[in-house]
Amino acid sequence: MTELVGHSESAAAFRSSFLGGRTHHAWLLAGPPGVGKATFARAAASWALATAAGPPVADDSFDVPAGHPIAALVEAGSHLDLRRLVRTTDDKGKLRTVIRVDEIRALQPLFRNRPALSDWRVVIVDSADEMNQNAANALLKNLEEPPAGTLFLVVSHSPGRLLPTIRSRCRTLRFQPLSDTEVGIVLATERSELPASEIAALVAVAEGSPGRALALAEAGVGALTRDMDALALARGGEGTARALSLSRSLAGKAAGPRYTAFLDLAPAYIARAARDRSGARGVRAVGLWERANDLAAGAVPLALEPQAVAFELATLVAGLAE
Repeated sequence: MTELVGHSESAAAFRSSFLGGRTHHAWLLAGPPGVGKATFARAAASWALATAAGPPVADDSFDVPAGHPIAALVEAGSHLDLRRLVRTTDDKGKLRTVIRVDEIRALQPLFRNRPALSDWRVVIVDSADEMNQNAANALLKNLEEPPAGTLFLVVSHSPGRLLPTIRSRCRTLRFQPLSDTEVGIVLATERSELPASEIAALVAVAEGSPGRALALAEAGVGALTRDMDALALARGGEGTARALSLSRSLAGKAAGPRYTAFLDLAPAYIARAARDRSGARGVRAVGLWERANDLAAGAVPLALEPQAVAFELATLVAGLAE
């Protein structure tokens, strides 16, 4: 199981509540995408179920020994008292865009019986933002009349968009972006095959989100970052030539993941440069960022031609050159 990195205060608050016998039945794990909320939910669920069933586990961390019987069941996805409420696939194998009310209804037989292996069961909702209205109302009913011995761990990237009544039934734990050091630890664990230079490049663009960094890992972020560094230092016609070369490398179906990453990376690269500049240079960099951000945001919804978009974004990066 992936080890939890960071979020020590939230973890301590959860353990203290559970061990004190006064734990809230529903916890809202709120914060930006990719910072570890779902990882926290899995670690907290495994620890709580192992603590409840025995043999004893640590009370100052979420560590559950690999040989613990509960850990083995959780890792195998076969624990009788653990459910994950997520988007499902349709009859064509395509992932649905929302969590439907059918997924909530499928939990009800679980709630009619006592937990099988201890006095507790856990339901992880990942993520609540993806529930449609009917599903949200159905979950609310369970939160209002919680089945005995049930913990709900509700992940949300945008808690302000949830039903106020759902938020009011939960105790909120707020999650912040991780430090660069913590992001580096996650990357080194999850992608140990990556060279140190690539991990450093991913940390630089992660913005405190290991999830963001892992999503970009397949796109060769290190090489893209080096290309943008060269663009930002280019002089005269050199910048145009480099922009054209980069845009050609991002064209075509095979380059899709790198192109998608570049749409994300280029505005962020310009934004970081703008933060380091002042006066007229800073104003100019902000203008470049605004144009890059608008272009990248509209590229996919407007079905713009990838090579043309990549060229214009690369040209805007080159605009940072003195």
